[in-house]
Amino acid sequence: MQTKNRVDNLRAIMEESNIDLSIIMNVENQYYLNGLKAITYSRPIVLAIDSKNLSLIIPSLEENHAKEKTDANELYIYHETNLYGGDKKSYLDYLETVISQYPNGTRVGVEFSSLSLKMANILKEAGFELINLDHKIAEMRFIKNDEEIEMVQEAGKLVSLALKKSLENAQPGITEMELDRHGTQLLFEEMDNYPDATLDYFAMSPSGLERSIMPHVFSNTRKLLTNDIVVHSRQVALNGYRAECERTFFVGKPTDKQLDAFKAAYEAQLVAMEKIAVGVTAKEVDEVARNIFQQYNLEKYCIHRTGHGIGIGLHEEPSLRFDNDLVLQEGMIFTIEPGIYIPGVGGFRHSDTVVLTNEGTKLVTEYPREIEHLIF
Repeated sequence: MQTKNRVDNLRAIMEESNIDLSIIMNVENQYYLNGLKAITYSRPIVLAIDSKNLSLIIPSLEENHAKEKTDANELYIYHETNLYGGDKKSYLDYLETVISQYPNGTRVGVEFSSLSLKMANILKEAGFELINLDHKIAEMRFIKNDEEIEMVQEAGKLVSLALKKSLENAQPGITEMELDRHGTQLLFEEMDNYPDATLDYFAMSPSGLERSIMPHVFSNTRKLLTNDIVVHSRQVALNGYRAECERTFFVGKPTDKQLDAFKAAYEAQLVAMEKIAVGVTAKEVDEVARNIFQQYNLEKYCIHRTGHGIGIGLHEEPSLRFDNDLVLQEGMIFTIEPGIYIPGVGGFRHSDTVVLTNEGTKLVTEYPREIEHLIF
C-alpha cells in the first residue's frame, strides 16, 4: 500500500489549513494512512501525524503487528498486565504525552465523527483548537490509485464467483445461511490463488415477503419455501479492498406484481449504469433511476440512494443520492443498487460495482440480471 504518499497528501492539507497535528481515530482512515488493520479495536489505537513524525499509540498485543505493517516513527505501547512498570497504563495517558509536545493554541486536525468526547475534552483542556478533517480525508479516499483499483477488480471476480455458487444451490428447504455457505466455501478455496492475501467477506440472503423488504438484515435459519423471493447480497474484500454484487431471485414462480416490480428495479439499475460516467454529477445518476420508479408508480417504495462509494469501507463517500452535486471523476468506484421494498410483494435490488475511467465505465462484477436467469 502506498501509505507514504497518502500521509504526504494529508500533510499538505494540514499545511494549507495551518494544522500542526492530526489525531486519526477512524479505523478505516488509520488503515488507509498507515496500513495497520486490527481484528478488534476494543483496545483503542491512536494515529498521530505532524509535519515530521507518524506515531501510534497501541496496545502491547499489536506491537509486532505495527512494526511489520507501518512506517511509524514512534510507538507508544500501553499494557494491561503487571509485568511492565511505568505509570502509563492507558492510551489516554500516552495521548497526554504526545500532545504535551505542542504549545497552547495548537490547531489539531481530528475527525468529528470518530473522536470520543473524552478525547476531545483532553485536547480542549490542553488549550488546542480542533479542526474537522472528516470531509478532507473522505475526499482523499474518493479517487483510487491503480493498486487499489486492481484489488477491487480482483475482489469483483471473487464476489461474482461466490454469488454464482450460492445461486446455483438455491432450492426449497435450505436455509438462508446454507445458501450463503455455498458461496463462502468457494471463496476459501479460491484464496489458494492469492498467496499471503487477506480475505474479508459479508453475505446476507433475506427471503420471503416479510424479510426481503428489510434491506439490511442478517441471514438466519429460515428455510426457503417454494415460490419465495430472495435478495442475495455479497461483499468480498481482498487485501482490504472490496467489491459488491447482489441479485434478487425466485425459488419457484413469481407473481405478476413481483414480475412488474422486478422489471422496474432491473430497468432502474440499467439506466443508472448507463448514466454513470466521468463528468456527470452524483445526483444525476440517482435521478435517472428514480425516474424509472416514478414511471412504474413505485417511487414511494424506494427508500435509499442509488449507490455508494466502495473501497476500504462497506459504504464510502461519495454517495449517489438526490442532493449530491459532486462531479464524478476518474478513479472513483461505486456500487449501483437502486432498490424498492413493497410490503406484501417483496424486496427488489440488484447491485454491481463499477470503476470510472476517462475511457468509460468498467464493470467489475458480473452475473445475469434478467428474470429468466433468476428463477430456480
